[in-house]
Amino acid sequence: MTKLFMFEKPLGMRDTFPDLYEIKDQTKKKMEQTMKLWGYKFIETPSLEYYETVGEASAILDQQLFKLLDQQGHTLVLRPDMTAPIARIAASKLLKDEAPLRLAYSNSVFRAQQREGGRPAEFEQVGIECIGDDSVSADAEVIALMVSVLKEAGLEHFKISIGHIGFVQELFTQIVGTEERADTLRRYLYEKNYVGYRQHVNDLALSSIDKERLFRFLQLRGSENVLGEAHSLLEGERGLRALEQLKDLWNILKDYEVEQYVKFDLSLVSHMSYYSGILFEVYGDNVGFAIGNGGRYNKLLEKFGKNSGATGFGLRLDYVLEAMQVELSSSLQQCVLFSDERRKEAIGLARDLRNEGVEVVLQNWKGVGDVDEFTKGFSNVHFVVGQDRKGGETS
Repeated sequence: MTKLFMFEKPLGMRDTFPDLYEIKDQTKKKMEQTMKLWGYKFIETPSLEYYETVGEASAILDQQLFKLLDQQGHTLVLRPDMTAPIARIAASKLLKDEAPLRLAYSNSVFRAQQREGGRPAEFEQVGIECIGDDSVSADAEVIALMVSVLKEAGLEHFKISIGHIGFVQELFTQIVGTEERADTLRRYLYEKNYVGYRQHVNDLALSSIDKERLFRFLQLRGSENVLGEAHSLLEGERGLRALEQLKDLWNILKDYEVEQYVKFDLSLVSHMSYYSGILFEVYGDNVGFAIGNGGRYNKLLEKFGKNSGATGFGLRLDYVLEAMQVELSSSLQQCVLFSDERRKEAIGLARDLRNEGVEVVLQNWKGVGDVDEFTKGFSNVHFVVGQDRKGGETS
């Protein structure tokens, strides 16, 4: 082992220390339990998938994929997201009777980083997929469940931005004429480069009226009233179905009583090419980027030979914790510190405490160098020692 790499980790990889691990584990369990209460069943997929199937279907940039070869020479990837593997399973194994599937997951995904910048290359995603239901009710259920999951996790302040890729595509195609030109505009939106977007629009050979339509498009943010404004930007009847779906979605979300957590942002787009309808991002306080996202991805199932509706969401656990501003609290563990002559008594005491649900460390006095330093991290310390140590008292 060379000294250079003795304590180093691969680019973007992170260690999780005990206190943070405990908080992550508790938060994740709360999120998982909420999903189960809504009827979602958990599923696991392999960490390794074939590049030609899941790797290409995932819509993650090729340079972000971890690739390797198996013994047969096939190119494999570490799963870059969870939606594509679950779509593979659903299309091949589970969608037999065409009944809607409600699946959940909690796993690590891997995306290679070109430079450090504090960005992890491995992180945990917690989320759900509702497959086989093409209705707006399914989209609303997914969003309402995400609200419930975040609240149960302990996040109080967050906002969900909702858009529709169909509206964006129709508006841009009407104005700029070609899919290639529309893609250029969408790229500015995905990068949140609104200055570049405005400059690009000014440089286009368009009428002043069409340029004004593209500028007004950026202002379509807020409650349901923006849907009427969006309608005024369209020519003809095309694109109205997307707005009708958003209006239906708003009414259903009001029935779920979660409308205070959502707003429309009709300029919302995603780098995920398989999104085909309603899509959304969720933002929390103290984090300058989305802590989760989701939407309808019917096109992804088509890549696996299945014509079926699908929608879902994924939350990044590390971002959720950052938004919650969790503090590493002192340990709730107790300690039984014993000497050899009272070992059996100490073991019995530790057993009784554990039977009551108390986390207990059982430690022989001989194995401790500085007793004060060792014991200061426990909520309570029981000394089970001989008369020459602590007076033989059990405290």
